[in-house]
Amino acid sequence: MPRLAWPTDLHLNFLSDKQFEAFCVSLASTEADCFALTGDIGEAQSVERYLHLLESSLHRPIYFVLGNHDFYGGSIASVRERVRDLCETSPHLHWMPLENIVPLSKHTCLVGHDGWGDARAGDYWGSRVELNDWDLIGEFFGLSKSERGRVLEQLGDEAAQHFRSVLPKALKRYKHVIVLTHVPPFPQASLYKGQPSNEHGLPHFCCQAVGEVLQKCMAARPDAEMTVLCGHTHEAADVQILPNLRVLAGSAEYGHPKLQQVLGVV
Repeated sequence: MPRLAWPTDLHLNFLSDKQFEAFCVSLASTEADCFALTGDIGEAQSVERYLHLLESSLHRPIYFVLGNHDFYGGSIASVRERVRDLCETSPHLHWMPLENIVPLSKHTCLVGHDGWGDARAGDYWGSRVELNDWDLIGEFFGLSKSERGRVLEQLGDEAAQHFRSVLPKALKRYKHVIVLTHVPPFPQASLYKGQPSNEHGLPHFCCQAVGEVLQKCMAARPDAEMTVLCGHTHEAADVQILPNLRVLAGSAEYGHPKLQQVLGVV
């Protein structure tokens, strides 16, 4: 049975070189066949380096999506371009928006996209939440709240369109689909201090557009199963959205990266 190791929100830029090396050794010691990273690996100037070093340490396939922190100090467009170039020359690095459908076994496949808090859940206009994203990611520099909202919706729509395209094909061939994304696609999986995020937090910590696509696909396929792996909130959650749609969000703490689970793949 293949085994998929899942870390999330590693924020490796908070580690010393010695701590990073120790973390790589701990990951390499697992008996996993491959790894699934659900975003916030580093920051714009370091994410490629960390991906390369993880690959050099693990020598196994690494399937990943990017999180908002991976663009800090740069832009979404530039980081994506560099990560795309890196993956084209790497035998083990796989950025999921480029991969479409990854077979893991006869019955299970992997799909994924970065996702984004898309300003649709909760009360965006009434929200008093101010993210570092607005000052640290180029696409948000100098935008009004209205302009920012449109960019957030576009990012959510981009992720939703990716899943709308790949999921019907995946569900024709596989009974179980594992989804990698950074931002929880349902409010129930977006927690803060152990409780569901409030109306102020949800616009930034839930990707509603993706959730709608996932739920529609699985409602139409009660004979299939979906497991969503995500992060972003740093709060663990395990939510059953439908009988065949389960969402796991990983916990995280800056400076203390960890492995969430090793999943057996049937």
